[in-house]
Amino acid sequence: MPVRSDGLMWHQLFHLSPESSQSLQAQLRENLVRAILDGHIPVDVPLPSSRELARQLGIARNTVVLAYQHLIDENYLISQERKGYFVNPEILSGRVSNSAVSRVNDTLGKSAVDSVDWQTKVRAGSNLGVDLVAQRNIVRPINWSEYEYPFIYGQIDPELFPVNDWRESCRLSLHVSAIHEWSVDRVDHDDELLVEQIINRILPRRGVWATPDQLLVTTGAQNALFLLAQLLIDQGSTIGMEDPCYADARNMFSLFTRRQIPFPVGDQGVRIDDRIEQCDVVYVTPSHQCPTTTTLPLAQRNELLEAADQHDFLVIEDDYESELNFVGEPTPALKSLDHHGRVIYVGSLSKTLAPGLRIGYMVGPPELIRRARSLRRLMYRHPPSNVQRTVGHFVALGHHDSVMLKLARVFKHRWQLMETALRDHLSMSSKSPTFGGSSFWVALPKHLRSADLENAAKQHGVVINSGDNYFASIDGPHHFFRMGFSAIPDERIEPGIRVLADIVSKME
Repeated sequence: MPVRSDGLMWHQLFHLSPESSQSLQAQLRENLVRAILDGHIPVDVPLPSSRELARQLGIARNTVVLAYQHLIDENYLISQERKGYFVNPEILSGRVSNSAVSRVNDTLGKSAVDSVDWQTKVRAGSNLGVDLVAQRNIVRPINWSEYEYPFIYGQIDPELFPVNDWRESCRLSLHVSAIHEWSVDRVDHDDELLVEQIINRILPRRGVWATPDQLLVTTGAQNALFLLAQLLIDQGSTIGMEDPCYADARNMFSLFTRRQIPFPVGDQGVRIDDRIEQCDVVYVTPSHQCPTTTTLPLAQRNELLEAADQHDFLVIEDDYESELNFVGEPTPALKSLDHHGRVIYVGSLSKTLAPGLRIGYMVGPPELIRRARSLRRLMYRHPPSNVQRTVGHFVALGHHDSVMLKLARVFKHRWQLMETALRDHLSMSSKSPTFGGSSFWVALPKHLRSADLENAAKQHGVVINSGDNYFASIDGPHHFFRMGFSAIPDERIEPGIRVLADIVSKME
């Protein structure tokens, strides 16, 4: 006769929180599933009655009844008349027992984990002397939202996310007919609706016109850059880059070649010189230079394109934050001015909508896109089709254009607040962006180090980003830092800059 489970401490096994974003029923189901799969509930011991479990957990009986019924429907539980609810043994079939795993681990001991010298085994970049872990990266606190003054870039303000519009797009993606389309293996094909919307609604905003065979959807703009690095660069290649520049791009290019030429960035963007003749590929962020926020004027854009045609090199245009233009007239994308097919255009839909979506794209000649598609197939086939379809609906319904307008208005106001506060409190340091975007590039007096300021600021609840790692040389300037305003509420901007200014004065 099975032992009753009423005496077990279910309130210790299950942890439910009224403050959770999940309903109590969902939390209970999740706790039950975890306990079943982890082997904490024997298959021959009945679960407590719905009334008893509700009493122990302090929740409504109906919540337990619905949770039990849901798990019966999903084959986690079986109901036996006059005996109660039991774990379904079938749900545990095909699983290695925890006791067997524990015995193996006890036998092998810790030495099995530490026996491999991974530094010598990992080959990526090793032929060029590159240690992936040792690369200079931009480091931002993962818990940035817990700081009082998060002047962080590349993140969104949750209050600005179009929740209802996104839900509508998700619902359309969950229609049965839509599920039948995106749930199949599409091999190397992208979602037709998203491709259509990028071609007809997104790219024309930048003066770029493309056909489906010239477009590839990627998991973010950074993935597009890595695909291009693998396709276009080897040890014999020379790549030109802005200095300072997007650190992740510099790091990924470093895995393929040591031959990098840094071109300085001035008040009007990157300044090319005779060294451009040595380049096979040039990487630029002309619309909103990362990180300085400068914009490359039309004359210099044409100069770069003429040099590319004359000296036979390719240009990777990362059109970073181009959609966040609220200062003056937008400058045409390099790609829109390219008449010789030398510019490969990289864009992103996740930068402004939600970074976690990881939806980017590249535009280039069909022959290049075919090769990029083949390479992507070997890596991950294609970005998740359900996400592609949802973003496609989001754009098609007009939500993307609407949210861009909203962000432009909000960011313009924050930009003005930042400009005023920086002028009032750090007048010797700030320079206003000329294009828009979501950040300021700030210069301290040269005898101060921005890394020291970054560390000190965190102690006072202020998050900024030291600019050291944006520069090509580890010995480059150390007095620049970056301040974003995409994720900080309006009312915290001026007080946060006041706190920062006080820290700077104490460092003098």
